[in-house]
Amino acid sequence: MELYDTEEQTVEAIKDWWKENGTAVVIGAVIGLGGLFGWRYYHDSMVAEQESASANYTKVVQTLAAQGVKADQDIQNYIDANKDTQYAVLAATQLAKVQIEAGKLDDALTQLQWAQQHTDDTALNAVITLRVARVQTELGKYDEALKTLDGIKDQSLTGRVAELRGDVLMRKGDTSGAYTAYTEAQQAHDASQTLQMKLDDLAK
Repeated sequence: MELYDTEEQTVEAIKDWWKENGTAVVIGAVIGLGGLFGWRYYHDSMVAEQESASANYTKVVQTLAAQGVKADQDIQNYIDANKDTQYAVLAATQLAKVQIEAGKLDDALTQLQWAQQHTDDTALNAVITLRVARVQTELGKYDEALKTLDGIKDQSLTGRVAELRGDVLMRKGDTSGAYTAYTEAQQAHDASQTLQMKLDDLAK
């Protein structure tokens, strides 16, 4: 079941940005908080912490790639130990992806909702929220999925959101609403290639 599509590139871009700029963001937030020596100590400790978190995150991804859902407890331990970092959020989304592929949708939904609540990155939050709605849809939680979609305000995902709304409405038997949603999605810059086929099916 393919619940992850091109917005995976968004997550990768955010992950790469965080690796390159995460330390600078933390440093910038604390400028002026202490004297020179205190600042140097804080700077060195934060750099070490970020480097350690980055290295451990890399190991997490490698473990998931090698072991799949069998590594879920190891990954959960990493998430729990680093819950105040964005690396834990990214690890949760990666674990959710593996769980989805293994058909463990309830577990995946739990991971995604945790990640949704613990990221302070607006773009990443929107991507995660879209994934939450997808899993809710697959679980038959249609009204919850529609409510989740209503919370996504990121304009870069307009087409994806509208298309998924159409999918949910189709499953609910609302073909008119689905057609409207698909038409809206087709006009967005991020429209998928499958939209026309969905519209054609509705027109039959």
